[in-house]
Amino acid sequence: MQGDMDRSGAQAKGFLRGATDFLWPPRSLVSGQRGVGKGPLAPDEFAQIHFLTGPVCDRCGSPLGFDMGEGAACAPCIARPPRWHRARAAMVYDAASRRPVLDLKRSGRRDGLETLAGWMQRAGSDLLAEADILVPVPLHYSRLVRRGFNQSGWLAAAISRRSGTPFLVDALKRTRRTPTQGGLSARARRRNVAGAFTINKRAAPRISGRRVLLVDDVLTTGATLSACTRALTQAGAIHVDVLVLARVVRETDVTI
Repeated sequence: MQGDMDRSGAQAKGFLRGATDFLWPPRSLVSGQRGVGKGPLAPDEFAQIHFLTGPVCDRCGSPLGFDMGEGAACAPCIARPPRWHRARAAMVYDAASRRPVLDLKRSGRRDGLETLAGWMQRAGSDLLAEADILVPVPLHYSRLVRRGFNQSGWLAAAISRRSGTPFLVDALKRTRRTPTQGGLSARARRRNVAGAFTINKRAAPRISGRRVLLVDDVLTTGATLSACTRALTQAGAIHVDVLVLARVVRETDVTI
C-alpha cells in the first residue's frame, strides 16, 4: 500500500514538473534562451563549460598538465603556499561560464542554483567528506542590504542541503566595506581585504576545533579567501579548505 502511494506521489510530481517545463521552459544558464534542452544547458553549451575534472593542484585547485600524484602542488603554491589547506573549483571562469556566475552574483538568478551547487559538490567531494561545517564568504552588511542576498551564502546552503554538511551562515563578518576587487593587482587585492573579516562571537564556539569548508563563487588571486581563512584560524579552526564555483586560470597557472 505504502509503495503504491509513493509511486503515485512520484508520478504526480513528475507530471507537475513536465507541465511546468511545458508552460515555462527552463532558461539556459549560458544563453538565457528558453527551451534549449531538458536541462539548464543545451548539449553544445554544456560542452563549452571547462569543468575542472582532470588533475589539479591540491592547494589551489588550478589545473595540472598531467597527473603528478596525490597531494601534488603547482609551482606558485610551492613558492608561496596559500593560507588554506586545499582548494577545489567546479569550473574555469571564462567566457562560457561568466554568464551563469554573474547572473547569480549580480542578478540573483536562482533557477540554476541546484545545478551549480551540484557541480561544486562533485568537484569538492573529498573536501566535503572531511568537513565539519560550511562557511560562506560574507558581504558587508551595507552591500547585503542593498543587494538583498549573498550568492556565496546561497551556494553554501544548497551544498549543505545536498550533502548534509552543516551550514553556518553568519560565522564570518565583514567588518568594513572594501572597494570592489575587480581590476586590482594581487598585491592591491591583499591590501584591500587585510583585516576586513572577523568571527561572529556567537559562532566562535562552533568554529573552534572544527574542520571548516569555506565557500565562495569565484577564486581569482585568493586574497579574500586568504583573509577569511586567517580569521577562521585565529578563531580556532583546525583545518580550512576552500570550495568555489569557478576559478580564474591563466596560462602561467597551468603546470606542465
